[in-house]
Amino acid sequence: MADCATASESPAIDHHLPSAILATVLSHLDIRSLVFASATCRAFRTCASQALSFLPSFHLLDFALTVDFLRPLLPDNLCLRSIWMDCSRLDDEAIECIVKPSLNELYLVNCENLSGKILSELGARCPDLRTLTLNSLSGRKGVPISFADLEQFLIGCSELESLSLPELDFSVFDWPNFHRVWSLASQKLSCLEIGYIPMIMLSQILNFAVEVQNPQIRIAKAPLFPSLQKLCLSVDYITDNLVGSISEALPHLTQLDLQDAPWVDPTPLSDLTNAGLQLINRHGKLKHVSLIRSQEFMFTSFKRVSDLGLLLMAQTCSNLESISLGGFSRVTDAGFRAVIHSCSRLCKLRVSHGNQLTDLVFHDISATSLSLTHVSLKWCNLLTDMGVKRLSFNKDLNVLDLRECRLLSDEAISALSLLPKLQVLLLDGTGVTDIGLSYLGQGSSPLKSLSLRGCKRLSNSCVELLLAGEIKSSLQTLDLSKIHNLTDEAVISLARSRVKITELRLRECTHIGDSSIMALASMMVEGGTHGSSLHLLDLYECGGITPLAFRWFKKPYFPRLRSLGVTGCLNRDMVDALARSRPFLRVSCRGEELGTAVWGASSDWCRQEDDNLDELEQFLLEGEEMIEDDDDANGDDVEFIEG
Repeated sequence: MADCATASESPAIDHHLPSAILATVLSHLDIRSLVFASATCRAFRTCASQALSFLPSFHLLDFALTVDFLRPLLPDNLCLRSIWMDCSRLDDEAIECIVKPSLNELYLVNCENLSGKILSELGARCPDLRTLTLNSLSGRKGVPISFADLEQFLIGCSELESLSLPELDFSVFDWPNFHRVWSLASQKLSCLEIGYIPMIMLSQILNFAVEVQNPQIRIAKAPLFPSLQKLCLSVDYITDNLVGSISEALPHLTQLDLQDAPWVDPTPLSDLTNAGLQLINRHGKLKHVSLIRSQEFMFTSFKRVSDLGLLLMAQTCSNLESISLGGFSRVTDAGFRAVIHSCSRLCKLRVSHGNQLTDLVFHDISATSLSLTHVSLKWCNLLTDMGVKRLSFNKDLNVLDLRECRLLSDEAISALSLLPKLQVLLLDGTGVTDIGLSYLGQGSSPLKSLSLRGCKRLSNSCVELLLAGEIKSSLQTLDLSKIHNLTDEAVISLARSRVKITELRLRECTHIGDSSIMALASMMVEGGTHGSSLHLLDLYECGGITPLAFRWFKKPYFPRLRSLGVTGCLNRDMVDALARSRPFLRVSCRGEELGTAVWGASSDWCRQEDDNLDELEQFLLEGEEMIEDDDDANGDDVEFIEG
């Protein structure tokens, strides 16, 4: 009892170390380290809050915070200009913390629980806001958003230069004056990215933009989108009339990203044809074009576009730097070659569902001046090893997506293994075998990310062969999902290799069990602790994992883990116990994909996350004691998504 009394009367850290010295030390740390410091004790929390009150930026996308944790981390700060944050555990109560009058940039992801109130508050309190991105705003059913919110935002943020509201359904703003409210938007707006917008609403906006540009029609309105250079949106149908209207209404456009997802086959009047492609670059300023017909609702394509259409587009778009074409089923090698040979500045090429694209597209690519850095050929089923070998003559390749090119085999992998700049390679659903992975392992490509999802010809030996060479020093992300031949033996081989991997996906590997968890938890890398390098681990539907495996997710194992995917039918009590004992860990149980996709919808395809090592974070994680599971523990310390 005396020992307990002595322990309870132990003086706080600020008794030994003055708060001024603590504040000075913490002022040299980055945001992630300050967050971890604030979680240790009251003195550190106070000093961290003081340090944060002078920082110009608050960038924290690694994990989601609750509003109670966030509030002291975002004190009044006249110097704060930029906020990047994951809002998956926040609702409207956090708006007061986030919306700061001094903001120039706000980038928020996973905003499902935030209502349109954040738009109106930004309009009322942030007149100097330049850049706004709100991913999945009001995405959860029942979270309101109104036309008045959008109107208040556009009126108040008069300096806005970039607005990104992807995944937001603009049909909720169905209002008689919807098209006219955009005349209140900032004249400096150069980037506009929105989710789905009904064709009628979009046509009204474009027609109004053309009207106010017409000198013969005197309208007492400011020009609509006079500075817009980038437009990304999803519509009902991509048509000739739509493409022509955009080209006419937005004369300064340099990037156009259009996607549709038809419910029924388009009629001739509601579809894109060769004539429409000729109108796409009327002012000759386009550098990035993306035209995608999604297969979300039905198998359909741009059936009225042929090689002639791409030839006409290539003649007017010779300055293109990136092009993305999805669903052009009637275009053959001749059309794709016209684009490649006419656009000498092309560095990013993306073709999906190119049913008639063959090896001939890249037959003489070495004779061109092209310097391709990003290439995606997903679902190009006629592409063979010979075409990939020709493509590999382009030594500047950095990102290559060959998913679902089912005719590819080890011969293609052998050629790719020698590319000196290749960092991202996606081979999902191809015919690669263990021999092909041995080529990659012994090759000279500095691969950081490799996806082998659904490669059915791989066996347990693939991991050992892959990591036997120099690739072990660069590889950070590995996806081995849906490889049904994979067992615990493969994961044990990975753990023994001591590769510094940060993301590992093993979804739907039915033979992966508790032994794999034990091996990863005990894994040691140079200069680290048990399992120290893993940030993301996806084990959804791994059939051999039992509730007993959860003991290995307790501290000190997996100290840097931020995202964990498991099967929802596992023991709920044990999952809740894990939630209480691991702050900052997101446990997902409903099968959603973890992390960010490598390939985006626009021309900015490859997104590589910053992976800086925080020394304080590592120190705290190593030194933290186990958090006791008592009756007062709050399950909100971690985001738990129930299946």
